[in-house]
Amino acid sequence: MKLITSTQLRFGIVGVANTLVDALGYALLVTLGVPLFVANFISTTAGMLLSFGLNRNFTFRAKDGDVRRQALLFFAVTAFGLWVVQALIILAVTKAFPGVHVLIPKFCGIAVGLVWNYVLYHKVVFRQRPSAAEAPVPEVSHD
Repeated sequence: MKLITSTQLRFGIVGVANTLVDALGYALLVTLGVPLFVANFISTTAGMLLSFGLNRNFTFRAKDGDVRRQALLFFAVTAFGLWVVQALIILAVTKAFPGVHVLIPKFCGIAVGLVWNYVLYHKVVFRQRPSAAEAPVPEVSHD
């Protein structure tokens, strides 16, 4: 039994890449004097766009799917994961462990968000559908 699949490894590589684009882009924009909210919006958007392209083509190899459907689902899953799932985990950890360092709940939210994203990208967004050649052929009754 494999501890980690090749798809999960590719997902991790893509995660590192889009996180670097986000963090470095944010740092550069802030250094150039762009307001924090605008810098964060631009950098996270760049990270999400990179993530979509790499996850579609490299991680899940779902090039044959409807790109508009995949993009809509991807951004819905990602946004919900970032803005709802992560926020709920941060709130839950903060309530369960009052006085905990501020980064602990954030890292817990990120960890749960990673699982959320991987499962939904794999099962919903970039789900491999059987091609027409692989579809089961119904049996014909000769009554």
